[in-house]
Amino acid sequence: MAMFAWKRAFCRQNGLQMNTFSKPSPFDFDEKILLQGAEISRRLDQLRREKPPQIGKKMLRMFSMAEVAHYLGVSPNNLKRLHLEGKGPVPRISAAGRRSYNAEQIQELRFYLDKTGKSDAKKYVPHRKGTDTLQVVAIVNVNAGSGKTTTAAHLAQHLALTGHRVLTVDLDPQATLSALYGLQPGFNKNPSIFDSWPIGEGLASIEDVILPTNFPGLDIIPANLQLLKYQFSMPSTVHDAVEGQRFFSHFAKALAIVDHRYDVVVIDCPPDAGYLTLTALIAATSILITARPHMLDLISMGQSMVMLGNIAGAIKQFRVNAEVDWLRYLITCYDPADVTQAQMVGFMRSVLTEEILTHPMVRSRAVFDANLTKQTLYELERSSLTRGTDERAIECMEAVNSEIQDLIHRAWGRM
Repeated sequence: MAMFAWKRAFCRQNGLQMNTFSKPSPFDFDEKILLQGAEISRRLDQLRREKPPQIGKKMLRMFSMAEVAHYLGVSPNNLKRLHLEGKGPVPRISAAGRRSYNAEQIQELRFYLDKTGKSDAKKYVPHRKGTDTLQVVAIVNVNAGSGKTTTAAHLAQHLALTGHRVLTVDLDPQATLSALYGLQPGFNKNPSIFDSWPIGEGLASIEDVILPTNFPGLDIIPANLQLLKYQFSMPSTVHDAVEGQRFFSHFAKALAIVDHRYDVVVIDCPPDAGYLTLTALIAATSILITARPHMLDLISMGQSMVMLGNIAGAIKQFRVNAEVDWLRYLITCYDPADVTQAQMVGFMRSVLTEEILTHPMVRSRAVFDANLTKQTLYELERSSLTRGTDERAIECMEAVNSEIQDLIHRAWGRM
């Protein structure tokens, strides 16, 4: 009672209305969250209009000569010599005499070197050749926050910068990867892979739902909430083995249409073991499982992988192909200074042996800061990075992506 007397005195002194406690009235949560979700989207769209990061308008920074040399696999002196001899694209030269190139010029340099140099093994232009099959990398984890989208975005951009023709597919209805490329669900009216499947909203071709990104050589199929419908289509669609085979083969058949356009497809799967994830795994030629080195994450991941494996085994009755060239685990969000995490990594390596990638993805503030502005480490201006910490994050990212790139090339018999 003393508390209420104090509150009444305070309200009277400040001219405030005292609210009395009462039992809240029940309400339909669906209406409330629909309104709140719409308001969040509206406010975000307002911010987007003030500084639009739309596909095709999202700019990409210049790359230093050292970076360009790294992605091309040549020395900086070689690039400098080409410029001094008037060969290849003309770089931008700063007041301090530093040379830099844009992403389109990196491609131009790549094809120039491939044409004028000794490139029997396609050293500079690593496109598929002969019987090389389209490499489809499905990035999977049933837990949210495991770094799937970050991994997918950086891997796809790395492959594009190193000369591969890449298609990245956002299969997560939350569309985080799409948003990273400036596609805000709800206002851009994004298409999705669902639109090209027979059970989708229309009969569009997969070619109609592919959009360019700000990286030359990298396209995206964005996501939208329509993908949720696929998760609930199985019971009503599949009545026998023939229908089941059609259902789970939609993705693979769609990719076959654009097989000639790409070298690698990178799929960002949703954080669950649903039908979208299974469809991606059936279309995949390789699987990358992200794993945080925390006990609860590993317990959850282990149980989920058993469940996913059992489901995948059960759908073999539909005569679908589930063979892959490789399966690897990537340690993400790793803090090497954390003793407990280091112990968990040691445990994971003892269990997974050669199927765990050599290089982990370290936890980095730079990645978080980049995401705040819908960017990746490859997009950030180098002048905005902290020397030492952020540079090590980029080196780590490059090491991981190069290791995955080697696995892709090995599947083509190049290593």
